[in-house]
Amino acid sequence: MAKRLTQKPCDSTPVQLHADPTAESFAKLAWAIAHPARVQIVRLLIGREACICGEIVDCLPLAQSTVSQHLKILKESGLIQGEVDGPKVCYCINHEKLDQLKALVADL
Repeated sequence: MAKRLTQKPCDSTPVQLHADPTAESFAKLAWAIAHPARVQIVRLLIGREACICGEIVDCLPLAQSTVSQHLKILKESGLIQGEVDGPKVCYCINHEKLDQLKALVADL
């Protein structure tokens, strides 16, 4: 049987929120991974040095256009990078942004 936590009654004292310069960055990164397909894409790219769009499509039960839209959102957030290689785009994780996301989550 799960142990219930006892909660204190809500305090009606107004809470003062201070300006948080990381809030916008955090929201942008969190929104980028707020879809299961994008989480899967990030996990896939973490396990590889680089991956072309067609390989990502082959790993997911989604249409190419849907995967491309998810890749666009991840790229706009900075979590992934894409490099044009002829007619193909090769994607990889931006480890600096991923580390930033991890740190922001840890600071919650």
